[in-house]
Amino acid sequence: MVGFEVRTGARSAFVDITSQVQRAVDEMGMADGAVLVWVPHTTAGVTVNEGADPDVVRDMVEALDRAVPWDAGWRHAEGNAAAHVKSSLVGCGQLVPVAGGRLDLGAWQTVWFCEFDGPRRRSVRVHAV
Repeated sequence: MVGFEVRTGARSAFVDITSQVQRAVDEMGMADGAVLVWVPHTTAGVTVNEGADPDVVRDMVEALDRAVPWDAGWRHAEGNAAAHVKSSLVGCGQLVPVAGGRLDLGAWQTVWFCEFDGPRRRSVRVHAV
C-alpha cells in the first residue's frame, strides 16, 4: 500500500490525483493487475471521469449540490450530512486496471479525489489487488 495526501481549498472540490496514483503504481513496481484507490473518509470520495474538459468537473459538483443540498433539514448534528450522503453516492474507492506498469485509463479518463466537506487535508491509499 502506498499513501499520499491531498489538500483541498473549498467545501466541494474535485482534485486530479491521476499522477499520484501512477507514482504509487511505480513505487509498488506493478506491471499488470489493478489498484484500489481508497479514501478513508466519510465525507470524501474517489471517482473516474473526464479530465479533458474542466466543465465536466464543474457540472459534477453542481449536480451533486442540486441533488444533495446542504440546507435540506438534515438531522446530523455536526452539520455536514450532505457531505456524508455525497460520499456514499460517489463511493470511497475505485478499482483501476494496470497494464504494462501504467494505469489503463481511457483517453479522457482521470482519477478524481472528491471533497465534500472541505477545505481539509485528506489521505488517499493505493492498494495493489
